[in-house]
Amino acid sequence: MRKINTTPAFIIMVGVILLDQASKILIRRYIPLGDWIRVGKGAWGDFLQICHLQNSGAAFSLSLPNPLWNRVFFVTTTVLAVVFILWLLRKATHKVQVVAFGLILGGAIGNNLIDRLFFGAVTDFVSLDIPDLIKGMDRWPVFNVADSAIFIAMCLLIFDMIFIREAKPSSSDPKPLPLDNNS
Repeated sequence: MRKINTTPAFIIMVGVILLDQASKILIRRYIPLGDWIRVGKGAWGDFLQICHLQNSGAAFSLSLPNPLWNRVFFVTTTVLAVVFILWLLRKATHKVQVVAFGLILGGAIGNNLIDRLFFGAVTDFVSLDIPDLIKGMDRWPVFNVADSAIFIAMCLLIFDMIFIREAKPSSSDPKPLPLDNNS
């Protein structure tokens, strides 16, 4: 099998980190912590809101009981995840995987490493109203560019597992043995 070019993953990673951090700089600078802004109120109602929240926990604000424990746990977990994704990237077999791994690397480094190391928490700012998606949840949990990159990457990897890998059987797959009618 020929080696696939993984350079695009690193370009995507840098792009995600820059876009993520630039958007968070703007949010931290221009929107006070805890404030919410309705976007397109007349056209979309409350569908999209921009806010400024700090999340020291994980997705959906899940966390350990101590902020220091959160920081150490999530930074350590992220470093291990980045090493694992780099290993997977070396084994990538096509461009969809390269793009997905670049998105994951950018999201992990932008969110968990940079934000947690320098700010102690992740800056979240996009709030979407997705009515009746989950019973009892009025709005989707607040997220950011890095979260979006990781979500898109997961969708690409699911697409890869379902459609791309199934479409091209490996040349190392054993061929079925012919049936012997003489037995």
